[in-house]
Amino acid sequence: MAQSKSLVVVFAFLALASVAFSHKIGGHGGHGGNGGGGYYLYPQFYDHSCPRAQEIVKSIVAKAFAKEARIAASLLRLHFHDCFVKGCDGSILLDSSGTIASEKRSNPNRNSARGFEVIDEIKSALEKECPQTVSCADILAIAARDSTVITGGPSWEVPLGRRDSRGASLSGSNNDIPAPNNTFQTILTKFKRQGLDIVDLVALSGSHTIGNSRCTSFRQRLYNQSGNAQPDPSLDPSYAAELRKRCPRSGGDQNLFFLDFVSPTKFDNYYFKNILAAKGLLNSDEVLLTKNLQSAELVRAYAENSELFFEQFAKSMVKMGNISPLTGSRGEIRKNCRKVNRD
Repeated sequence: MAQSKSLVVVFAFLALASVAFSHKIGGHGGHGGNGGGGYYLYPQFYDHSCPRAQEIVKSIVAKAFAKEARIAASLLRLHFHDCFVKGCDGSILLDSSGTIASEKRSNPNRNSARGFEVIDEIKSALEKECPQTVSCADILAIAARDSTVITGGPSWEVPLGRRDSRGASLSGSNNDIPAPNNTFQTILTKFKRQGLDIVDLVALSGSHTIGNSRCTSFRQRLYNQSGNAQPDPSLDPSYAAELRKRCPRSGGDQNLFFLDFVSPTKFDNYYFKNILAAKGLLNSDEVLLTKNLQSAELVRAYAENSELFFEQFAKSMVKMGNISPLTGSRGEIRKNCRKVNRD
């Protein structure tokens, strides 16, 4: 009875959140709204200028996924790491050059962000189909949706019309992307800075239902959680023992572990079920249950009801994709996602 009552509270809360969400697409952004000039993102943006754009993205994502299932999580993460730095502007894709310090070198991305070759392949195909029409930022947004769908997750219409930045922010990448060992409050603050709330935080964390994490991202939980040379007491001891086999006190930094060990390549709600069983891999997963009552309620609700999770994940992905897009005459449409255009 108590459980069903808590679910009613969560449903009511989510209903309010969705009302807040239903503002006009493009009307909100973490730093600067719709990019100026009254332009808005909308799903039909390329219907006339490049009608096969989404079909091309989908087919190349499917081909890459057939080769390696892990790529879906990698592409989803690229969109996330792009949007949290200067907005959804394709800045994460830029290589270092004379004037640009690449975000690929930041702590959250170095030896970790991947899938750039797939984006290159998509861009190359789109440049053949309709030159200098589809932005790299929009490619990231579409590929993130397609990666979710191909692994069994929800679909949504992707608002489009973003343009690409002419610069990157290495410091922004180091400071603005939530880290696995951040406190709950720090993570929530980083989300709020982007115009996202606690519902978005929990729902988007659910993307950890697919993909991998490196030993270096959770080692402290196994050996020295609070600086006292003790493991994290909120981590299931048998699960911790399994993890220690391939994540030693030193060495093995790049060893990979499934974020969701139950169904690592399927987009489902086992991520939340794992957290309830004290088997969330990252500290940033576990704190959703242990450090905040509201986020804990959402974890329980999504663990119990995958449809509720899927519905909110789709809404939160659209909302995240709407962080400070460059529109109108701002930015450019890059010919090559790795470098800015030169006249």
